[in-house]
Amino acid sequence: MEFYSTNHQSDSVDLRTAVLKGMPDDKGLYMPEDIPQMPPHFFANIHKLGFREIATSVALTLLGDELSSDTLIRIIDESLNFVIPLVRLDEKLYILELFHGPTLAFKDVGARFMARLMGFYSRDSGRTLTVLVATSGDTGSAVANAFYGVEGIRVVLLYPSGMVSKLQERQLCSQGGNIRALEVSGSFDDCQRLVKTAFSDAELREHLQLTSANSINIARLIPQSFYYFYAYARLRAEGVNSSPLISVPSGNLGNLTAGLIAKRMGLPVRRFIAACNRNDSLTRYLKNGRFEPSDTIRSISNAMDVGNPSNFARILELYGHAVDFLRQDLFSASFDDAATREMMQRMDREYGYICDPHGAVGICALEAYRKYDSDTPAVCLETAHPAKFDDTVRETLGKAPEMPEVLTEVLHKEKRAMKMDADYPDFRRFLLDQGSCEPGKYYNK
Repeated sequence: MEFYSTNHQSDSVDLRTAVLKGMPDDKGLYMPEDIPQMPPHFFANIHKLGFREIATSVALTLLGDELSSDTLIRIIDESLNFVIPLVRLDEKLYILELFHGPTLAFKDVGARFMARLMGFYSRDSGRTLTVLVATSGDTGSAVANAFYGVEGIRVVLLYPSGMVSKLQERQLCSQGGNIRALEVSGSFDDCQRLVKTAFSDAELREHLQLTSANSINIARLIPQSFYYFYAYARLRAEGVNSSPLISVPSGNLGNLTAGLIAKRMGLPVRRFIAACNRNDSLTRYLKNGRFEPSDTIRSISNAMDVGNPSNFARILELYGHAVDFLRQDLFSASFDDAATREMMQRMDREYGYICDPHGAVGICALEAYRKYDSDTPAVCLETAHPAKFDDTVRETLGKAPEMPEVLTEVLHKEKRAMKMDADYPDFRRFLLDQGSCEPGKYYNK
């Protein structure tokens, strides 16, 4: 399979190049030239398959001409070795819990697959691969965990100061080793701008082999499509045979794009629902047909605090830049913190279910869509364990969520992060200074 740039000014490349390069020279994003259909017998038997079996079938359909079946099976077995429960709250509402990986967030799926794929491709290159990651929360910790100790790869994480939860910050700043964390004075969009500028810096790329582990990188995006097929399989196993609604908490739009790719591969979905907080550029686009990115607005659903989402370019490519075509598959609504907290309280009161702020926005958006469709069963993605937002849950519900041991342990680890202004020359100097990464010099508590 070949991958082209959404800006259409760069040559198409193979999977290896797309993964290791991360971003085309024309500053677009890589997209597969063809999106194949899953065969009918796959859907006929999908309710009998486990997650890794489904992931392997989808991966072979997408990437089988680039990687051997043995390689794909090994990568999937090593990376997707945790459960993804589908929780039934009532006959029309199901929650897909994507937070049972090692860092308790949905990003574990894509990050672990990508780390092993990059390790496979870079092992014989003889050069250090530098992975740049802008994170608004969970991406950073998932990438840090997935890439820690991987030979020949160093990771640089950029996160906005004061705009991630305490637990998220400690997770992404406590690894050390080949993982570097930069605490940037600015927003997620500033962090993302620094990363994109580095990729477009031709002189820098002569000195460093750069790639990305954000959903900018197609290797992060592809495995996120797997769990949409799995959700459908579990619904079928529950006796639900209709095409479901799927509500996706949406920030940089990578998770939503993966779902839309799954639909293009034949996954029966009645409609996707893009759930946004006050950072609502996608919601406004679907209403008026104009994409108008805005400054980032801070919220309690911080991983969705993205004013200019990168993956919007991929969504446009999927739908031929036709907003009317996109509206047939996608509905979007946005909500403020008050509505988010109210939904968290309602879920606890009516179901005894504690959801995190991002999942709560997803359920809010589903409720908004129910005025058009009150009967179709729906799956809402729960993207992070509520304990990662302990302060918000306590303030909202008046009680603490259960704290998993893995989070208790991380609270006692040392924070290692370098503070940096959102200034590209400073970031560039940091990247070029390969030999000065001792904790005593670069990290402060």
